[in-house]
Amino acid sequence: MYKLLKKRVLAENAIEYEFEAKNVSRHCKSGQFIILRVDEEGERVPFTICDYDREKGTVTILVQTVGYTTTKLAEKNVGDSISDIVGPLGHSTDLSFAKNIVLVGGGIGTAVIYPQSKQLFLDNNAPTTIIGARNKSLLMYEEEFKRNSKQLLIMTDDGSYGKKGFVTEALKELLDNDKTIDCVFAVGPLPMMRAVCNLTKGYNVKTIVSMNSIMVDGTGMCGGCRLTVGGETKYACVDGPEFDGHLVDFDEAINRSKSYKEFEKEHVCRLTGEVKHNG
Repeated sequence: MYKLLKKRVLAENAIEYEFEAKNVSRHCKSGQFIILRVDEEGERVPFTICDYDREKGTVTILVQTVGYTTTKLAEKNVGDSISDIVGPLGHSTDLSFAKNIVLVGGGIGTAVIYPQSKQLFLDNNAPTTIIGARNKSLLMYEEEFKRNSKQLLIMTDDGSYGKKGFVTEALKELLDNDKTIDCVFAVGPLPMMRAVCNLTKGYNVKTIVSMNSIMVDGTGMCGGCRLTVGGETKYACVDGPEFDGHLVDFDEAINRSKSYKEFEKEHVCRLTGEVKHNG
């Protein structure tokens, strides 16, 4: 059992959880993820580790409450426990080759670039960070990014905070004005990451993305998280989750992400009792 030590709402349907998980925190690094089960009857769901504390023996995740399992998790209070946490899984981030890094986070993707900003700051290589959301209420980790970045740019679709527009607009301005940028690390919705990669390709700037594909076992056995990178089949759980964004087939990834939408809706309805089982 893994005890919930802290819980805070960061934005609409976005909750940060800090769990006691000594074995995971002892070994995890930025970029890796865990798989958890809320209870013994629950499904296995992957979440990126957005923070950890080796001394306290804790790991922190940011979860968007969108389905049955995340709703069950949201019902947990500080002091409660969940059944399982497995990890760390996946490869950790390696940005040691770059000297002038731009981190780009969209929506819930800001949770993934947060540990990278902390590590880069500790390595005396503070990044420029761009975060974006539909509106001000959906922005997360603003103060944390300010502490860890040499510059923080905020974009909102509706202009309710920061500048109005998309993260790609802020990134284009940076690339136009600073030719020393040698790496962009982008995490967010698939269309956003595709747009970032299409932009940076024209500037010949190496771009890394974190692929949060559909995942079941985290070992490469189920094949649910497969994607095509450089013409080869890769698995986000064991080969990633980070890849060269210029080699990722985003069109295929986006199409695959839509494959289970109708099934997911029916599954949620059945679990919540909104429709009856046919059998």
